[in-house]
Amino acid sequence: MPTPHSPFRKALVVWLYAGALMHLLAGVTLTWAGHSGLLDGYLQNIEQAFWGVNVVPATARAQQVWWLALFGATLQSYGLYMLALVHIGNRLKRAMPWGWLIAGILLWAPQDMLISAHAQVWSHLWLDSLALLLLLPPLFWLYRHDRRTSLTDNASSDANHA
Repeated sequence: MPTPHSPFRKALVVWLYAGALMHLLAGVTLTWAGHSGLLDGYLQNIEQAFWGVNVVPATARAQQVWWLALFGATLQSYGLYMLALVHIGNRLKRAMPWGWLIAGILLWAPQDMLISAHAQVWSHLWLDSLALLLLLPPLFWLYRHDRRTSLTDNASSDANHA
């Protein structure tokens, strides 16, 4: 069984730090790049789901950029909270922070995927699936590992105090 200081555990924590930073940077991008042209392909993909091949009214694009900016701000806060929980989980080496991250992802993903499928925005389903694949396995591993480690530590601490 890997120790709390194992290279594999450290690699998974670094991976999750990177994932949290990506959420933070993606949120900044969504908030501030809507009118830059950088997101035009993404915006067109969503417009096709709702408007088909018809010409999209300029007001619809403006509203979409506005919603995207609001979502980006929310994603920034999620990225910050994710960074905090990864940091806490790394420092405490306890299962609870990993469990909270797992719970948040499992609360978000099915709803996001269902809403995206209903709107036939398939790119979101692919992105959500990728996020689940990249985040959940390391989180479950860390949850189980740190849970076992803390149970072992508690057992040895109880034996020392007896």
